[in-house]
Amino acid sequence: MMAASLRCVILLLAGVASPAMVLAADVAPEIRRPPATPQAVGAEHTLRQIPEACVRLQGRFTGEADSPYVFETVPSSPTCQPRAKLAAFTPAIAQPASGWVLNDVIRVPRVDCPAQQAVVRVWRKPAAAVPPSLDAQGRSRIYLEEAQAKAAAGQLAALPAYALEQAVEGRCGP
Repeated sequence: MMAASLRCVILLLAGVASPAMVLAADVAPEIRRPPATPQAVGAEHTLRQIPEACVRLQGRFTGEADSPYVFETVPSSPTCQPRAKLAAFTPAIAQPASGWVLNDVIRVPRVDCPAQQAVVRVWRKPAAAVPPSLDAQGRSRIYLEEAQAKAAAGQLAALPAYALEQAVEGRCGP
């Protein structure tokens, strides 16, 4: 019994599976999609766009054993105004009580080694957007001075947030 528990801890520490990924395996994502088209080593590909955060997720297989997959976020447009923030992923995000929701799981197999695949989990934290109250004319308005005063006082409404968890599952070669 002790040896099995120790073996599980060693596998977790070795990066085969993180505790967050173990928890995420039990949660169904909001978006269900089949695995992406297999990608060749060195071929850069887009995984997904998050228009609210003004970013595009892209990656490529490197063929190196140390870091088999490179993942990056790229701004979608220089003029895009984000309506959501991109937060750093922490294991606390994958806890059901934290308010984060598993939004999407993207799996990209490697074309010359289908056993190896890049896995990107997109977590989303919704925010309750409440429109401003109606004024005497029945219009919902935001006045610059009032908005600046609220911002200075730290009373702005929370923005929705996204966090990205990236891993490579499986191996190629011996």
